[in-house]
Amino acid sequence: MYELLGYFSAILIGVTLGLIGAGGSILTVPVLVYIIGVNPVLATAYSLFIVGIAAFVGAVQNGFKGAIDYKTGFVFALPSFIAVYYTRRIILPAIPPDIFNFPVSSTRNFVLNKDTALMLFFAFLMLFAALSMLKEKKDHSGTRKKKFNYAVIIIEGLFVGAITGVVGAGGGFLIIPALVLLAGLPMKKAIGTSLMIIAIKSLIGFTGDLSAGLPIEWDFLLLFSLLSVLGIALGSYLSKFIEGGVLKKSFGFFVLIMALLIVVKELV
Repeated sequence: MYELLGYFSAILIGVTLGLIGAGGSILTVPVLVYIIGVNPVLATAYSLFIVGIAAFVGAVQNGFKGAIDYKTGFVFALPSFIAVYYTRRIILPAIPPDIFNFPVSSTRNFVLNKDTALMLFFAFLMLFAALSMLKEKKDHSGTRKKKFNYAVIIIEGLFVGAITGVVGAGGGFLIIPALVLLAGLPMKKAIGTSLMIIAIKSLIGFTGDLSAGLPIEWDFLLLFSLLSVLGIALGSYLSKFIEGGVLKKSFGFFVLIMALLIVVKELV
């Protein structure tokens, strides 16, 4: 039963990426951990591969439509690629199994271990993403020409790459606002460019896990990824009929509820 629910969720992950160019990994890690039962550290690695493959298919579709700004994408992506690889290869393995140990009584300690810390940090990012999606924002991307700010885009790329490396999130909810606000891309082009960045960055991050020697269950991973690819094709088709603002708000509420449930489960 749980396995079937997990595979259905794989399709939903792809649909989400296809519709709004973000949010796939926000669903992937909780599904892998709480429904499939994958260890959180391994789940972040699997998430990089699954979201990377699905985003690659979405990027190819958007590339044929002319909805990718390659110059902006590579300026943003290059520092992000470097950050995500070294975060997965060096920083994440260096985090100790028990991060925080505090005595609460003579017989009991409060221990914050690595797995719990990763899920709580992921929940924090989900809260941030949910609030940014629920906040009313006017889209001025097509009304005035913005200056292409190389320095700020590079810094943002490094930051998003590090976040991706820690929690296995593609970072679309951070990339898309950066592309719209800092590079002046219209929303549709920001989504296509975001998918290209997510695809390459996530797959590069996954190579860091392979070189670190994580045990990968390839049969499961490839099947889950295939279902996500089918989902992103469906999402791209549905995007023609669903108004973006309605979808964004609905997904924002869903992510908010998921984040609160993760916090409660991990702490209580």
